[in-house]
Amino acid sequence: MSEDVDMEIREREEPMREGSLDLSAQNRVPASIYLDNQATTPTDPRVTEAMLPYFTEKFGNPHSADHAYGWDAEDAVERARAQVAALIGAEPREIVFTSGATESNNLAIKGAARFHKDRKPHVVTCTTEHKCVLESVRRLEREGHRVTFVPVLADGLIDLDALREAVDEETSVVSVMAANNEIGVLQPIDEIAAICREKGAYFHCDAAQAVGKIPLNVRETAIDLLSISGHKIYGPMGIGALFVRRRPRVRLIAEIDGGGQERGLRSGTLPTPLCVGLGEAARIAQAEMEDEQRRVEILTERLHSSLLAVVPGVHLNGHPAQRLSGNLNLSFEAVDAASLLKAVPQLCLSTGSACTSASVETSYVLQALGLDADLAQGSLRFGVGRFNTEAEIDEAVVMLAKAVSKIRDDKQG
Repeated sequence: MSEDVDMEIREREEPMREGSLDLSAQNRVPASIYLDNQATTPTDPRVTEAMLPYFTEKFGNPHSADHAYGWDAEDAVERARAQVAALIGAEPREIVFTSGATESNNLAIKGAARFHKDRKPHVVTCTTEHKCVLESVRRLEREGHRVTFVPVLADGLIDLDALREAVDEETSVVSVMAANNEIGVLQPIDEIAAICREKGAYFHCDAAQAVGKIPLNVRETAIDLLSISGHKIYGPMGIGALFVRRRPRVRLIAEIDGGGQERGLRSGTLPTPLCVGLGEAARIAQAEMEDEQRRVEILTERLHSSLLAVVPGVHLNGHPAQRLSGNLNLSFEAVDAASLLKAVPQLCLSTGSACTSASVETSYVLQALGLDADLAQGSLRFGVGRFNTEAEIDEAVVMLAKAVSKIRDDKQG
């Protein structure tokens, strides 16, 4: 594989040295290669097909209880609720539909903390959580809650000793994600859940990146609250869910006031097509998870090993083994990531979380790992997914190797 890539690099560079490159095609961008599946996934055509009737002939309001259009929509929503529940080992009535993981995280953390503030005014989270979790906790801090941000080790795994020390009898909720959105590290959620149970705190898990990609069971892991995002599992944008445990019962204060839909936890008319799409995406993920995980893992390893073989000075960020298949966060020595992205416009990659990509600052996740500033600035996130092919992986390696070599040569020259 590496010899083939190396040969192709040499073959592509030869015409440029000879001056025979077709200038009319030089600035033409070929079809893009999408490798940003942590930011969002394309909607699976099977999901789109399942949704379409609920935009047209089955357009009823699922809360209209007086006619067939409403009944059909309600049936579709409840079927989707059951599909989402089955994916994580929950009961359908424990699933609350939301607009996405950001809303789910806000509802879980703020709802639990505010309900228990008088008796349990303490909230614990991790320094590498998603922005919406960190900002929710900071909001609670401004409201008078006591908060603790637990650090991670150099490999991105949470410091379990520090977590044990942080959680006390006044802790209402502990929020730690299952899989990190930037570096793909899988946190030890079984151990985290056990600490929470021992101390009598709720365990909230932002599982937006993990659901549908690795087996998760809220019963076996004793998770009290779990957030899901539709567009991370090949479903539509604008829909998500929050698992809220019923036994032992988790108590929340709602964020949205209105008609009391979703057991009073999330008022508002449910978008039937989007609920159907999330349900179908969950069904497909459950049925195909094992095969897809193996396939994505092979492609990811192909990408990683090929880059290591043809590009010197490449470093993997985060734990080398305890990580999500499909996620690679790599730093390139003596290369600025923004410059590298500009040099390969055909490749759809990111320098970090899509939710903070407007910032020019170094990723706070990489800073938390203690990564050297120059390496952090040369970091790219690769997200391999369901619809990527071997040919795309090989082409991406060729493009990156050529671009990195040119950037380094220009610096030296």
